[in-house]
Amino acid sequence: MNDHEPAAHRFATRAVHAGQPPDPLTGALMVPIYQNSTYRQRAPAEPIDGYEYARTKNPTRLALERNLASLEGGKHGLCFSSGLAATNNVMNLLKSGDHVVAGDDLYGGTWRLFERLYANFGVKFTYVDFCDLDAVKGALRPETKYVFTETPTNPLLKICDLAAIAQLAHAAGAKAVCDNTFATPYLQRPLEAGFDVVLHSVTKYLGGHSDVIGGALIVDDDELAQKLAFFQNAVGSVPGPNDCFLVLRGTKTLHLRMDRHCATAQRLAQFLAKHPEVTKVHYPGLPGHPGHALAKRQMSQFGGMISFVVKGDVARGKRVAGATKLFACAESLGGVESLIEHPPSMTHASIPAEIRRARGLDDGLLRISVGVEDPDDLEADLEQALEAK
Repeated sequence: MNDHEPAAHRFATRAVHAGQPPDPLTGALMVPIYQNSTYRQRAPAEPIDGYEYARTKNPTRLALERNLASLEGGKHGLCFSSGLAATNNVMNLLKSGDHVVAGDDLYGGTWRLFERLYANFGVKFTYVDFCDLDAVKGALRPETKYVFTETPTNPLLKICDLAAIAQLAHAAGAKAVCDNTFATPYLQRPLEAGFDVVLHSVTKYLGGHSDVIGGALIVDDDELAQKLAFFQNAVGSVPGPNDCFLVLRGTKTLHLRMDRHCATAQRLAQFLAKHPEVTKVHYPGLPGHPGHALAKRQMSQFGGMISFVVKGDVARGKRVAGATKLFACAESLGGVESLIEHPPSMTHASIPAEIRRARGLDDGLLRISVGVEDPDDLEADLEQALEAK
């Protein structure tokens, strides 16, 4: 397989093989864990194939970077120690006075990074509903450098038009950045819609087993890749080889897991939509979801994430999240086991309550990551938790 021709094989084949030729020394099918920090050089300043120090280049990490680039249909992949480290690396290309148009429904940690760190350095942010293209266009300025979105968003599962947003960004001279963690490259590929940078928390679906923390950036542009690689090396927030090995194991079954996540999520969303204790369900697979038609057009399936609002206040939402037995009350998502969390008090607690509520994050909002357990058992667990007093 030619690792530099991502379109040469279909997705499932690339998930298993891209970036991972058999080890030339032994024929081992699994990429070895190169647990080393440095490399012997032929002579001073003459490294072998660019290997001089593992922060700069590691064979296990390189295999993962090539694998993820292939899955997203990009030329260059760069891996990091976490999803936020990947976001930080993108932001390192900005300077004081630059402007970012960002979605108003972002992962709380992304908002925290923007507002608690980069705003202090003079980077300006405008948050808008990316479902409203006029609002996105109206927020653009001459100094706008990034248009930064998620779709589906976290945690309200909003769907925004990737192709239209990329066009708006480029017309304004800005780069389009998409956090594709919720959808994964199996369900959508933003580079194909014109985006410049795709971001992932590989902790989630790409790893898939709740046992690793990591992040990734995928780009097509050679010059942009070089700039990002400079900061990857200069800042040094790279994953270790064992973490990369675990993610490579995860991507081999991504397509299989996502099919199950999506099918069960569709069923549970339909169940929740009819439950008397639930006032609202956010899931793009429901025909009543505002982004259903768009999601059907730009995604191959609707994903494994659902958020919903239960009757009552913050305390009621927390009680339901604490009453499940199969759904573990925990942050994160995308693993084989099902998780439930209360965003107002957990993943989005860093966003002030007045801002959170104004953006539609109700006090009774719950978010579930649907795992691969039996759908009947998961539905029964939600039923008993919703009925618990």
